[in-house]
Amino acid sequence: MTPIEAKKIIERVDSIPLYLHAYAFHLNMRKERILPNDLLEIAKKNLLTGVKIHVEDGETRSLCRMNDEQLKAFGEKAKNYGLDLKIETSSSASEAIDKAVDIALKTQASSVRFYPRYEGHLQDVLEKVRVDIQYIKQQYEKTGLRFVIEQHEDLKSHELNSLVEEANFPNFSLLFDFGNMFNANELPLDAFNNMKNNITQVHLKDAVKVSEGKGFGHRAILSGEGDVPVKELLKQLICLGNDKPQIESFGLEEEVDYYAPAFRFYDEGDNPWIPYRGASETPMPIEGLDARLEKEIKDAMNQISFIRNIAQELKEEAKRELNM
Repeated sequence: MTPIEAKKIIERVDSIPLYLHAYAFHLNMRKERILPNDLLEIAKKNLLTGVKIHVEDGETRSLCRMNDEQLKAFGEKAKNYGLDLKIETSSSASEAIDKAVDIALKTQASSVRFYPRYEGHLQDVLEKVRVDIQYIKQQYEKTGLRFVIEQHEDLKSHELNSLVEEANFPNFSLLFDFGNMFNANELPLDAFNNMKNNITQVHLKDAVKVSEGKGFGHRAILSGEGDVPVKELLKQLICLGNDKPQIESFGLEEEVDYYAPAFRFYDEGDNPWIPYRGASETPMPIEGLDARLEKEIKDAMNQISFIRNIAQELKEEAKRELNM
């Protein structure tokens, strides 16, 4: 840790913007045992900055099933609790973006996350994504919403950088997920260093790298038990930005048992085929459902403590560096 990093850590670590992420409760929300309003209660109780929620989280009780009055009430409840809302959708196509933006505006959310899910040769996929980004820019640049594209397992860091930098769209940036770059055949720290100038949001999780031929999949695991250098990444993310923090949200996305296959490979060439992928989903257990749902909640709560403990470790290291 350098003196400059130590100073930033001490100034920022006690106020890093931690967000409850709905995917940490994915199985419970699929069974409708935890619903969007419950996330607000959990975030408030744990003194978090906000909530990141997918438009479909909660099935029949999800945001995309709410009417205008219900969306407004949800947004007002978040506001009364002092919580920021960030909306997520699993597509870059115009129809999905339109719906997510509509929900974001009606709930007074601050941003919309998306990721592309196109099949085809890489250069064709990138061109489709560029068209989608320009649609977002033309339609919604003046709404005040910020938009983030997540590196979601199939695109490499330099490709994502290019998408952001070519867009000429000030309210458009990258969301960095701690585990997703394994699938694009990149290591988390390498990908972070490539993308760090364009990252504004983060998904915190741990994962094990799964060797698959000439590439890697990943399986999410309890934070602290995987192959992701969580502490080093957290330190560097906190330190991004000179005059003020660059990262506006750290999403607590514990997602034990989530699996994603390899998408990019060592010998793929410069225009590989990108296969179609569905939206993220963790398999529902066949047996022991109640115990698994309880464990999911416990894991999510433990991640909050885990990240806060690491943050305090960084603070103590920073104090030692500065002889405080």
